[in-house]
Amino acid sequence: NDLASNGAEPIGVLTTLLFPEGTTEDDVARVVGEVNQAANELGIEVIGGHSEVTLGLSNLLLSVTAIGIAPKARYVTSAGARPGDDIIVTKGVAIEGTAILATDFEDELKSYFLEGDVQSAQRLYSRISVVRDGLVAAKHGATALHDVTEGGIVGALYELAQASGVGIDVWADSIPILPETDTICRYYAIDPLRLIASGAMLVATPDGEAMVAHLDRDGIPATVIGKATESGRRLIFPDHTEKLKPPERDELWRVLEKKGRA
Repeated sequence: NDLASNGAEPIGVLTTLLFPEGTTEDDVARVVGEVNQAANELGIEVIGGHSEVTLGLSNLLLSVTAIGIAPKARYVTSAGARPGDDIIVTKGVAIEGTAILATDFEDELKSYFLEGDVQSAQRLYSRISVVRDGLVAAKHGATALHDVTEGGIVGALYELAQASGVGIDVWADSIPILPETDTICRYYAIDPLRLIASGAMLVATPDGEAMVAHLDRDGIPATVIGKATESGRRLIFPDHTEKLKPPERDELWRVLEKKGRA
């Protein structure tokens, strides 16, 4: 996702896999197989890496270094947004957070929601990649790209504005929230705008409608949610306006703390 947020095309990855004590050969084979499957889906190669059993770990640690290429004129950073640019988000917000909660608390959620709804939320993991989002946007004149991760869409919007040195107005009711996300966030009483949101890409562009059309032709839903300005950073709701500032922490941690998992 970091490569895609600059409009670069990934060509390979190096993976470091650190397994906890007690890991079996079958465990290693499963993880390596999943890494290979993900690489195949993106059309890239696993070109190297390292694996070992490491003392003191309670869970697997996976570190990935991605290598990509991009024409110089198509290399887009988070720092290029200009006053007057439209701000677009792809797909929807809190995709990763929704998938994490639906997976980690599957049994609890199934007791309150239809099993099919929980499974639908879990399948959002398949939408986390923003490689195509970034490549399409860079090809069609994006001035800035930024992948949305921890802190959710609010955190990413602040980071984009900060990197570009611009103000920003964001229309909160225009931000797309998937039904699965809305259901789970309501259940846990958390804010979907501040929940980890890998799977969404922020795009700044002079012509938002044209960019949305380009993304749509490639099967990537996108929505204009705001505009870069000369100064001021505002999150505008129908009945009030808030100052846009970085979240103190991601909403995911609030749920994990309540569940004794943090």
